[in-house]
Amino acid sequence: MIECYGDEMSSASTPWPATAGEEHRWRSSLPPEALSRSAAERLRRPYTSAVVPRIADTDVRVPRATAAAAEEASRLIGDFDQEVGRNVAPFAAVLLRSESASSSQIENLTSGARQIALAEIGEDARANAQQIVGNVRAMTAAVNLSEGVDITGILTMHDALMSPAPYAGELRTEQVWIGGTAYSPHDAVFTPPHHDRLTDDLADLVAFARRTDVPALTHAAVAHAQFETIHPFVDGNGRTGRALIHALLRHRGLTRTVTVPVSAGLLVDTEGYFSALTAFRAGDAAPIVDALSAAAVLSVSNGRRLVADLLDARATWAANLTARADSAAWPLLDVVLRHPVLGTELVREQLGVTQPNARRAIDRLVDAGALVEVGGRRRSILWQAPQVLTALDEFAARAGRRRLGSPASVD
Repeated sequence: MIECYGDEMSSASTPWPATAGEEHRWRSSLPPEALSRSAAERLRRPYTSAVVPRIADTDVRVPRATAAAAEEASRLIGDFDQEVGRNVAPFAAVLLRSESASSSQIENLTSGARQIALAEIGEDARANAQQIVGNVRAMTAAVNLSEGVDITGILTMHDALMSPAPYAGELRTEQVWIGGTAYSPHDAVFTPPHHDRLTDDLADLVAFARRTDVPALTHAAVAHAQFETIHPFVDGNGRTGRALIHALLRHRGLTRTVTVPVSAGLLVDTEGYFSALTAFRAGDAAPIVDALSAAAVLSVSNGRRLVADLLDARATWAANLTARADSAAWPLLDVVLRHPVLGTELVREQLGVTQPNARRAIDRLVDAGALVEVGGRRRSILWQAPQVLTALDEFAARAGRRRLGSPASVD
C-alpha cells in the first residue's frame, strides 16, 4: 500500500529502508609488481558491497506533494497515450525509438536520427547507433511484458539490449562498482550487492513488481531504483532498468498503446536523476518518484511536439500526393514515419507489394516531397525523409542535457 505524510517530516525519519553493507575480501587479478605499496596495502583490506533491503511487502510512503505530483503526471501520461493511440500505427514505433535513444543518451551513447534509421535497416551505421537499436529491441521486449515482470523477462530485455555480447541475458558472476578506480571497488562511489545475492534480490524485486496496491508511476519509480541498486548485469543496467519502467507502466495499464519517452525528461537533469538514485539507497524514496514524475511531464510535452511535427509533415505530403486511391503510395506515408530511411526491399516487405510497385510508390512520395534519394552501402539506393529526421533530431535536442550528471554512469 501507499501512505502519504506531511512535507515537514525530517530526513532522519524518512520511512524507506536504506541499503546496508557487508564486507568482502578482494582478490586482485593484478600482479603485485603492478601496484604501489599503498595500493597493495589498500587491496589487502576488505571492501564493502551493498545489501539491499527486502521490499516485496514494504509500505511505500511518500510526502503528499510527491504523491500529488505523481498523480498529475500519471494523468498526463494516460491522456497522451489515448491521444496518440488514435494514430498508433506510425507513432508507437516512433516514440519507442525516441525513448530508446534518450535512455541511451543518459549513458553518453548519442547518435543522430539518420544513423539510427540506417542501423535499423541493416545499413552501415556508427557503433553508437547500433547500440541504440539494441535498446529499441530491449524496449520492445519490455512492453511485451504486459502480463507481468519476472526474472526471465528481465533477462530477455538485457539479451535484446546487449546481444551479441557474451554476457547478454546473463546475471553477472563478479563484483561490479560505480566510480573509483578501475582495479578495485575500494574507492567506489557505489558498490552493488555481491553476485551471490542477485537471485534472491531479483526475486524480491519481482514480487514487489507484481503488487497492485501502489500507484503505477510510484510503483515504476521504486522498482527502477531498486533494480539500479541491485545492478544485476556487467553492463547495460541503466538502459535495462529504464526499460523496466515501461514494462511496469504497460503492465499496470497506465500506458496501453505507446511508449511515453520518460528518459527524454530524465535527460533534462541527469544530475538530479543520479542524486535521486543515491537518495533512494540512503533511505528516501521520494526523490526518485519526484524525478520520474517531472520527467513524465516534460516527456509528454516534448512527445506532443514531435507527434504534431510528424502529423504536419504527413498532411503536407498527402496534400501533394497524386496517386490512385488504391495506390501503395498512401499506406507508404505511415511507413515513412516509422522508417525515415528506407529502400525498395523494406517497402515491399512492409506493404506486401511487388518490387516494381514498391519503387512506383517511392517515386510518388519523391514527387510529393516526402522522400529524397540518397546512397546506401555497396551502391544500393536508399531514400530518406528529411522532415521526419529533422523532427526526430529536434526532439532529441529539446531533451538534451541541461545539467550534466555525475561522471559515474548508472549503466
